Amino acid sequence: MLVFEIDMDRRTFLGGVLGAGVATAGMPGRIPMGLNTYCLRALRWHDAQLLDYCAAQKLDAIFLQDSLDPKKDDPAHWKWVRGRAKELGLHLETGGSSLLPKDPSEMDAKMAMFRRNIERAAGMGAPLVRTLLASDRASMPPGPVEKHMETAIGMLRKVRAQAMDAGVKVAVEVHKDLLAREHRIVVETAGPEFVGTYLDTGNPVFVMEDPMQTLEELGKYALTLHLRDSVVYEHPKGIAVQWVPLGEGTVDFKAIVAKAREICNPLHIYIKPITGRIPYVHPIFDDGYWKGYSDVRAADFARFLALAKKGRPYEGHVVIEDLQNRPVPEPFVAAVQYQQREHMERSIGYARRELGLGVRG
Repeated sequence: MLVFEIDMDRRTFLGGVLGAGVATAGMPGRIPMGLNTYCLRALRWHDAQLLDYCAAQKLDAIFLQDSLDPKKDDPAHWKWVRGRAKELGLHLETGGSSLLPKDPSEMDAKMAMFRRNIERAAGMGAPLVRTLLASDRASMPPGPVEKHMETAIGMLRKVRAQAMDAGVKVAVEVHKDLLAREHRIVVETAGPEFVGTYLDTGNPVFVMEDPMQTLEELGKYALTLHLRDSVVYEHPKGIAVQWVPLGEGTVDFKAIVAKAREICNPLHIYIKPITGRIPYVHPIFDDGYWKGYSDVRAADFARFLALAKKGRPYEGHVVIEDLQNRPVPEPFVAAVQYQQREHMERSIGYARRELGLGVRG
């Protein structure tokens, strides 16, 4: 059984797993830019269409996430995608779904899927495979966060040989599940020689964390960086958060990119606007709510609160598409498709113009 403390000091690892070395070199010059295909899911495009779209946008990379292609599980298709990306001059990254089984009976199936995702990433020529613990804290199995971290670490260690033999690193996404320091422990304990971070700036606000703090904590382990903006603001019931197009929220992305340049190893940055969802309110005045966040430190929450005090509700036009797992009504489909593409292109424009991202274009 793996034993550790949540507030473990980094020195615990210096004589152990960090022996593999994670040297931070920084990122001078223009950082290559791509997009995350999940943001265009309403268009129902197959992989070929997504690849061609990225090339047409003069991007440097594509992150093929949650592919809707009917051939997505066919090794012959993986080889085709690899070749097509190379023809278009696109760096390609990809990945799969969550790690944690809802109960022990699902463990074998989860592990089989994890291994298959590593095979798929290798077949497509991707240097990494994306995974995550759970979609959010409420989706975790029963038990404390520490228990789920132990489970995830054990699952990661089981694929170490496979991943390293395939030349693929496992990128654990910063999602709505762990705090940054907890995520760091998972990476360090599993082994940073084959595990790193898929750093998404949109998810930390859902665990009441300033995205800049997340970057500061995990930047040295980042294998891929995905930019998603949020409005964060005070609400009569607590603190509200909502995803918005890049550059239109509360987060200072000029500071985010500057910090990434300083502390991250060379990587690709992906534009990932997921919009059209209603604001989520952290009911911080409800004592019961804090039972799920007993691991939040006062100083860290104060930093998140300071971010909220600078923010305000989003005032842009938006079509709400997230209908609590119900399908979008047919009359609204075209509007959602237009919105996803327009918000993506608007965000890419901001990243080029204001953040200086991208080698092409």
